[in-house]
Amino acid sequence: MIWQTHEVSNQYEELADYSLYDSDPALNEVLLRADAGWAEAGLRAYGERLGRTDSFELAEQANRHAPELRAFDRRGRRIDQVDSHPSWHQLLALYREQGLVSMPFDSERTGRWSATMAGLYLHGQVEAGSLCPATMTQAAIPLLRREPALWAQLGDKLFSCVHDSRDLPLERKASAWIGMGMTEKQGGSDLRANTTRATPLGAGGRGGEYLLRGHKWFWSAPMCDAHLVLAKTADGASCCFYVPRWRPDGERNAVRIQRLKDKVGNRSNAGCEVEFQDAWGVLIGEEGRGIPTIIEMAGYTRLNCVIGSAALLRQGTVQALAYARRRTAFGKRLAEQPIMRAVLADLALESEAALQLAARLSEAFERDDAPALRGWKRIVTPAAKFWVCKRAVALSGEAMEVFGGNGYVDGPMARLYREAPLNSIWEGAGNVMCLDVLRALQREPAAWEALLAELEDWAGDEAATRRALAQLRALAAEPEPLEWQGRRFAQLLVLTAQACLLLRHAPAALARGFVDTRLDDGQWGRVAGALDARRLDVEAILLRALPV
Repeated sequence: MIWQTHEVSNQYEELADYSLYDSDPALNEVLLRADAGWAEAGLRAYGERLGRTDSFELAEQANRHAPELRAFDRRGRRIDQVDSHPSWHQLLALYREQGLVSMPFDSERTGRWSATMAGLYLHGQVEAGSLCPATMTQAAIPLLRREPALWAQLGDKLFSCVHDSRDLPLERKASAWIGMGMTEKQGGSDLRANTTRATPLGAGGRGGEYLLRGHKWFWSAPMCDAHLVLAKTADGASCCFYVPRWRPDGERNAVRIQRLKDKVGNRSNAGCEVEFQDAWGVLIGEEGRGIPTIIEMAGYTRLNCVIGSAALLRQGTVQALAYARRRTAFGKRLAEQPIMRAVLADLALESEAALQLAARLSEAFERDDAPALRGWKRIVTPAAKFWVCKRAVALSGEAMEVFGGNGYVDGPMARLYREAPLNSIWEGAGNVMCLDVLRALQREPAAWEALLAELEDWAGDEAATRRALAQLRALAAEPEPLEWQGRRFAQLLVLTAQACLLLRHAPAALARGFVDTRLDDGQWGRVAGALDARRLDVEAILLRALPV
């Protein structure tokens, strides 16, 4: 006898089989505004591919079947091999096929940075771990392009749209992935405390060969074909080195994987600890300028942290809204209940504000010749990395909670929640970002003034936004005590910038809602939904977030 104690009803799966691109009117507008219409057809096709059920299944498999370390082969030879599930490689291949890895640097097309942003934003809504090697590889391109000998070997492989997962010397591969290695146990974010030593083989200097001895405490994507690494020469000068997985003589380089990290999230992407046992490397950039050299790379990856967190906010909002429109409780659909509508509207406001900010920063990375755009790039980027990544942590939890207990078990919502903290920590945690904002204020006074002027122009006569701008100007004029309020300043800067962007580019209901709830009531970081939704055009905001 088959027992049937109840009928399963009022249960709904997470949203799938939809177009991530066509369901996002704000993203469509961003591309057209940036003169990136040439990328629209490709992004639309990619959004449809990513929205399929089997794409979400790839993401689930890649995170369920975590990478495994094989330090030795069956005969005891050291191989330091990390094996990933086939789904991981399928995700990397999907991303690389779009040309997104090299798109910002392989042409001078207007809108190329905005198109790259859109592709990363779409992919990050489905699976974030695979963006790690893609982001690092992209960020390494401008550094390696300044090294003629290395670029002659690497250029075509970095611009390739083919994913080559084979563990072979680079000259035998169709494409290359590049990682980075900065952090050591004793120093963390303080890179001056690094102890890894580099000894020249011969005269040394830029383009010279070195042997590296030391360690890195965090080493992401160990199966990359090479990493850019910080190490010190005998005189204590910090330098940046290109350290390949295979040496020129065809032997594996002496980068020994000690163990894989057991991470909270980002499970699909291997992270590990390594030791350099006289690993072979080539010095890139100027001697003694290793930290500025690799921080240039980190500048690009910090932008991608903002975009990646905006993607998590978007996916959380879409999933929560789609579910609330179907699920019923207490006699009504969740999306019809006032307290839930307040939460959903808050998620939608936060999501579009993050997208508009990421879009403006991407434009600034494409053309930072104007002072205001330089202000966005140098001053607002670290502030955005601080604030948007923090908001993704809090609001991915809120989106998960819309699903109740179902959100907390295996599935996309739990994975979003586990994923969110990484962008806030990676490439400089919150305090580091806020300090970078303050340093940029001091070093770039002309850019700061131009940025303020642009924001004041966009704010028009909107009173709350103009008050916030006046407060920012007053705080920046007192640099000595500002570090005590570093987080407050960065937070206010981002909220004001987002308000101005929405006033300029978003529908009035959404812009007004953001200003009223973020600047006018002064409760910047409250929990989602702790607002007076009667002041908002909630239906217009929700339809903008996900058209029915």
